[in-house]
Amino acid sequence: MHLSLALGIASLALILTFILLFLLLLYFLLCHDHHRKDHTIALEKAERPESKDAICRYKWDEIVSLTGNFSMPVVGHGGFSMVYLCTVPRSSEPIAVKVHRCGGGARLLRAFRQELELLRKIQHRHIVRLHGFSDDHEEEGALMLEYSPNGTLHQKLHGNQDGNNQVLTWQDRMRILFELAEAIEHLHSMDPPIVHNDITSTNVLLDSQLSTRLCDFGSASAGFSAAICRSGSASVVVGSPGYADPYYLRTGLLSKKTDAYSFGVLILEVITGLPAVGSDGQNLTSRILPCIEGGLRDVMDPRLNGEYNIDEAEQMTALAVRCTGPQPGLRPSMVEIRAIMRQKLPTVIMTIE
Repeated sequence: MHLSLALGIASLALILTFILLFLLLLYFLLCHDHHRKDHTIALEKAERPESKDAICRYKWDEIVSLTGNFSMPVVGHGGFSMVYLCTVPRSSEPIAVKVHRCGGGARLLRAFRQELELLRKIQHRHIVRLHGFSDDHEEEGALMLEYSPNGTLHQKLHGNQDGNNQVLTWQDRMRILFELAEAIEHLHSMDPPIVHNDITSTNVLLDSQLSTRLCDFGSASAGFSAAICRSGSASVVVGSPGYADPYYLRTGLLSKKTDAYSFGVLILEVITGLPAVGSDGQNLTSRILPCIEGGLRDVMDPRLNGEYNIDEAEQMTALAVRCTGPQPGLRPSMVEIRAIMRQKLPTVIMTIE
């Protein structure tokens, strides 16, 4: 009888052990499936119709997976960032993933977080749209941005390494400038106002319709109309060579008129087809402004083959002269710049307003 009881207890213990092992196996399978679903759901958030305008937060390992361990095609890069062309699972829409390599540097990390926070606040048709981000990694961060298949304005004006050297028409150039002015005006009118502080042809993206998307807010500042920044400090980014306002570089005084100066340089770049800084290191303003008094025809972009409106070119050059004036207080605001363009470029503006 004792032997039968012992066998019964042993059998019951064995059965309970099998049940426990089965439950543990089921638990681990469910956890794995739940984790896999969470990963898929996170990557698919951006494509859901009901969350089209939502900005999603991703884990760093999801960014690594999305970029194929950073092996996807590179469509752009900066001093401390790389932009990869990726595709969200189950979606045909490409997306640009901008990966910041902060490397433990406080200034670089601050620039990334600043760009992230500003893009989360800004919604405008001519400013690059933020779809998602990842900020849970100590030395890297990522921004998931809308992809602009026509590259940058700089590539269109100065040639592209991939051989796609499409020449922008005069109408396209003026429209792009007007759309860019609209984007900058929007930034300046926000509460608090935002000064971009790095308006360059490289930071103007062009979508499939050659429509403007202003990007790269790592040098931007918000919450003031004019503030003192020590431009000599290693912790402050002072803009790009050729575009940076000399008054700001000299005094450290940053304002909305700093963007106006860079916009004036961009006008000259678009009209002449010349880079902001030449191969000899000379700035475009120093090289071109003394020449325009004798007429514009000799400095117009030869790739236009004479197909431009000389009256509009003269009006835009006069605007560029005002924008790049030495005294910020005498430069036009972006509201005034847009009003002048609307008045002086009526045939171009009619096509987009």
